[in-house]
Amino acid sequence: MAKDKNSKDGKKNTSLRLESKTLKALKIRAIEEDTSVQQIIEKLINNYLDGDKKKK
Repeated sequence: MAKDKNSKDGKKNTSLRLESKTLKALKIRAIEEDTSVQQIIEKLINNYLDGDKKKK
């Protein structure tokens, strides 16, 4: 059985369903900022979670 290539860094896969135009805009923005869609989404989620901690 093949090993999960992400197992070393503790990351897991997930999937999202986005509107086509949203995903296209996100990909373009990632290219413009020399980053990846994954990095943008992870940063947004972490910011969201950090904000949630401040409210408690």
